[in-house]
Amino acid sequence: MKWETFDSYGSLSARAAELTLGAIHEDSRVVFGLPTGRTPLGMYARVVEICSRKYHCFREVTTFNLDEYAGIACNHPGSYCTYMHEHLFDHVDIDRSRTHIPDGRAADLEAECARYERSIRQAGGLGVTFLGLGRNGHIGFNEPGTSFESRTRVVSLTESTRRANAALFADGEVPAKAITMGIGTILESRAIVLLVSGEGKEAAVERLRSQEINEQFPASALHLHPDVTVLSSRAGHVPR
Repeated sequence: MKWETFDSYGSLSARAAELTLGAIHEDSRVVFGLPTGRTPLGMYARVVEICSRKYHCFREVTTFNLDEYAGIACNHPGSYCTYMHEHLFDHVDIDRSRTHIPDGRAADLEAECARYERSIRQAGGLGVTFLGLGRNGHIGFNEPGTSFESRTRVVSLTESTRRANAALFADGEVPAKAITMGIGTILESRAIVLLVSGEGKEAAVERLRSQEINEQFPASALHLHPDVTVLSSRAGHVPR
């Protein structure tokens, strides 16, 4: 596990964007696993800024998002589908048929999870997956106690996770369930980049640095992967 520490959120975001664009430069058909939330916003903004000046930046890239809420449509303002279009997809030259987000409105959510796993395999597997770190160590919506062998599945969201995401919903009513990529699926990525910034993450960072491996701390599964880069910011400011 390689650690890079930055003095500001802006510097972290610039480095994350550099790694994103470097992966595309190395392989124009790279398959990304992509996160949502506040921490990646700076990375996406920097990528958009650079790619708006370039032709053929994302044209052959394939993306798979880590998760989506169950029971809401893609055009719901709180959906991660909306988030990705607002912050990345609508501003780069990506082929929309190459963007993949779990369908939270699927009639059969279990079948949707199986379909998502098949789609990842058919794309050749995840190349570089970017993750955020939750205060309790969650990655994606994989909460403490999740098996390190877990695959894409439907999960119940904890109250703390729902509170943390309430600002994204006008009525504050965050769905109780979501589809999330499993830890086992994430660990099959050829490379992983973990972004850590924001208030209240210090304890999670220290626990990750301890190299303890425990299913009660989901991010500790990353110690089992041979190519993980952690980008950590000393300053806690993240866009609201």
